[in-house]
Amino acid sequence: MAAFTLQSLRFIVFCLSALFFFVTAGAIGVNYGTLADNLPPPSQVANFLKTRTTIDQIKIFDANPDILRAFAGTGIGVTVTVGNGDIPAVAKLPAARDWVATHILPFYPSTKINYIAVGNEIMATADKNLIGHLVPAMKALNNALLLAKITDIKVSTPHSLGILSLSEPPSLGRFRRGYDKVIFAPMLEYHRQTKSPFMVNPYPYFGFTPKMLNYCIFKPNSGVHDKYTGITYTNMFDAMMDAVYSAMKLLGYGDVEIMVAETGWPSLGDPDQVAVNLENAISFNGNLLKHLNSGKGTPLMPHRRFKTYLFSLFNENLKPGSTAERNFGLFRPDFTPVYDIGILKQPAGGSPTLPSGKRWCVPKPDATDGALQSNINYVCSTGIDCKPIQPGGACYNPNTIRSHASYAMNAYYQISGRHDFNCDFANTGVLRTSDPIMVHANTSLEFKVESKQTRCRLTRGHPSDSRVFFLS
Repeated sequence: MAAFTLQSLRFIVFCLSALFFFVTAGAIGVNYGTLADNLPPPSQVANFLKTRTTIDQIKIFDANPDILRAFAGTGIGVTVTVGNGDIPAVAKLPAARDWVATHILPFYPSTKINYIAVGNEIMATADKNLIGHLVPAMKALNNALLLAKITDIKVSTPHSLGILSLSEPPSLGRFRRGYDKVIFAPMLEYHRQTKSPFMVNPYPYFGFTPKMLNYCIFKPNSGVHDKYTGITYTNMFDAMMDAVYSAMKLLGYGDVEIMVAETGWPSLGDPDQVAVNLENAISFNGNLLKHLNSGKGTPLMPHRRFKTYLFSLFNENLKPGSTAERNFGLFRPDFTPVYDIGILKQPAGGSPTLPSGKRWCVPKPDATDGALQSNINYVCSTGIDCKPIQPGGACYNPNTIRSHASYAMNAYYQISGRHDFNCDFANTGVLRTSDPIMVHANTSLEFKVESKQTRCRLTRGHPSDSRVFFLS
């Protein structure tokens, strides 16, 4: 057991060094939905994203003036959305100019508005009036911006992958017949002329089957072979993106930029949604971020980078539909992470200043088991070694949620920098000055992290049998 403890401590020290001395690379966009009655004010959201995360772009589903004012001066890019119902009106230049005058000019350039999304997944509505006015609305809004002497805001519209009549294999991807030449050819010509991106919402979550789960969430799998190109795809995201590219290329527009306006995976679902859980959400979003930051692109678009907006920033408790629809968020309304995929900023440039005295993070007496289990899940998802509280681990007994949460919450607090907010855990953690030692029978494990060393003392029977390890 001593050897196991030493190995665990080496891993903890490695995590400590990584967290103290490196800032996570690779910024990402996020969809900031507001279908909830418990969200923080936009000013707090803006400050949180700027100071605590690497998120440098947001996309909102309207042109909420409170949000636009809140993000002024942050340098965070903002995509605003024209409501679906407004599309027929803004297809005419006078109304488009009025829309720009009302929703853009009062905030730009203090707020870094960089895209206008005209509606959302309009083709999926099957509303012929909206579809027929979509490209004219995009052109009118672009002209309205130019007349206002704004040249750095691009106009586009997001699409579901329902725009494709064929997506497998990816090399045969093509747009739906009837819309391909009437809608998408002129739309893509507009994108080429204005250097604006073609926005898509590729969700492997909506396309998975149980046997394809690993393929969807970037876990090891046997892959899916495209016999026409000889390419074996190892994840569905790349296959979806290449299917869109193939459809665009078939019309002669393979050079147009593609933007991922939405993608994500929920962390909680109904009992019959077996693939909807925290582990799979971490796997999809975390591995997607790594994949995007690698610069590899896709098999048909090597080394191509895609500006990407994850869905979504918060869990939204008023969204209709299944439980999963309300649990796509990366953060809870109090800003504690549902899980961390590497978008939280960490101190850089040296060791943080530690508070005087020694403090430990433990659960509050009134914290529920459900909340504490959520804390355990989150801590273990960040890379902190949770083997000691797993069956057979040194701290597994007493086998209670509160005991395991005490270990997990304190480990996270100690390793993450010992800031007070590292012990918040959605207001279920509290700092104390007495040293909690977890005891099972005649064995106790005392875990401490000090400014330069990690110390773990494993005691069997009598203190004279103690062994102390110091790791620099």
